[in-house]
Amino acid sequence: MVNTMKLSIGSRCVKYLMFIFNLLFVITGIILLSIGVAIHGVYHSYQHFLDNKFLSVPSLLIAIGAIIFFIAFFGCCGAVRENYCMIVTFTSLLVVVFIMELSGGISGYVLRARASSIIQENMIDTMKSYQNNSEIKYVWDKVQIDFHCCGMNNATDWTNSLNSEVLPPTCCNNQLGAGEGNCTRNSSTFHNEGCYHEFLSFIKSHAVQLGAVGLGIAFVQALGVWFSVYLARSIRNSYESV
Repeated sequence: MVNTMKLSIGSRCVKYLMFIFNLLFVITGIILLSIGVAIHGVYHSYQHFLDNKFLSVPSLLIAIGAIIFFIAFFGCCGAVRENYCMIVTFTSLLVVVFIMELSGGISGYVLRARASSIIQENMIDTMKSYQNNSEIKYVWDKVQIDFHCCGMNNATDWTNSLNSEVLPPTCCNNQLGAGEGNCTRNSSTFHNEGCYHEFLSFIKSHAVQLGAVGLGIAFVQALGVWFSVYLARSIRNSYESV
């Protein structure tokens, strides 16, 4: 004899709300993937000024975004089929994702606090290798072009490091003034500002994005945990009453 399980009206509402939540869940996965990939690319471009922890946080968001597509399968199928085991599996995985997102969000804000000392130390160290290391030369040239700056605090950092009044070409605009040769502090297109503060603000803003996205989506997942727990209990009670 086949018994048909009937959920209460309230439980059915939760069931359909959970199905809608899973669609939103997939959207959050896409958001995590997109932001993780974008910020990972930004950090990778300036990796010599940062450390591995700056790359690990966006990598974590990328991993979570990929995992979400797998988890959403259990949520949707469990809700549609009213399958207790699939709902429990979905809930357990959702809790894991919730913890991972909290960790990623908190790590983003921690990185923001640590960014100042890390960037300052790495900028000082890498200036010494500017002439001998093509990768470091590329990163310094890139940051000086992107932020229209010169040196860490100012051009004096380069004159002390290179022991020369001639500065890297990127301390001036791409096109020097007519009749000008090397880039110096007397060049008409010389960048007066140092790179440290502008670059620090740039990195901090991305760290805040990581933290805000991680924590914000974590609270959305908490709502999904509540839906799935309520639905699982309703399904279990319906089984027991049959």
